[in-house]
Amino acid sequence: MALTDPIADMLTRVRNANIAYLKQVDIPDSKIKEQIAGVLKKEGFIKEYQVINTGVQGVLRLFMKYGAQKEKVITGLKRISKCGRRVYVGKNDIPRIFGGLGVVIMTTPSGVMTGKQAKKTGIGGEVLAYVW
Repeated sequence: MALTDPIADMLTRVRNANIAYLKQVDIPDSKIKEQIAGVLKKEGFIKEYQVINTGVQGVLRLFMKYGAQKEKVITGLKRISKCGRRVYVGKNDIPRIFGGLGVVIMTTPSGVMTGKQAKKTGIGGEVLAYVW
C-alpha cells in the first residue's frame, strides 16, 4: 500500500490514538517523522518516542501523554502543507496558534523545528502542521 502523504498519516494515527486514550502508537519510520516526534516530545505533547528496527523500514513508536485525570495533552492536530498545496512562509510571516499556546511545526533549511525557533533563528520554511 503506497501512502501519498506519510506525514498526514502520522498525524492521523496520533489523533486517533489520542481520541482512544491509547498508551502508544506505532507508525512506519522515516527521518522526518522522527524529527517531528522530537519536536512533539520537546514541546511536551508526547512522553517519549523510540525507533524499532524491524528490517526494511522500521517502526516509530510514540508514547502518548495524558493528564492526571486523563485530560488530553493534544487537543488538536492539523496538517497545513499538503502534497497538492505546499505552504511556505517567510521569517516575518510565521503564524501563531491560539496566541502562542499552540505549536507550528515547520521544516526549514536547518531542519524540522517549531515556528518560535524558526522566528528566533530568523529563517522561514514550509509549515507542516499545527498542534495545540
